[in-house]
Amino acid sequence: MPQHARTTRACRDCDGFASAMVTTGTRHLDGTRATVRVDCRTCHGTGHATPAALLARLGR
Repeated sequence: MPQHARTTRACRDCDGFASAMVTTGTRHLDGTRATVRVDCRTCHGTGHATPAALLARLGR
């Protein structure tokens, strides 16, 4: 019998890609680019969504 895969709830804003590296446009002394890590504001960099029922129980 086939096994059913568990579906993880991906964040609806970042679609599971929670972090990105963004270049600032400047360079370091050795010539490499300076980058900044940016996390999704909704899931705070986890990539997973919190079910609405859990948020209702927490009072948010």
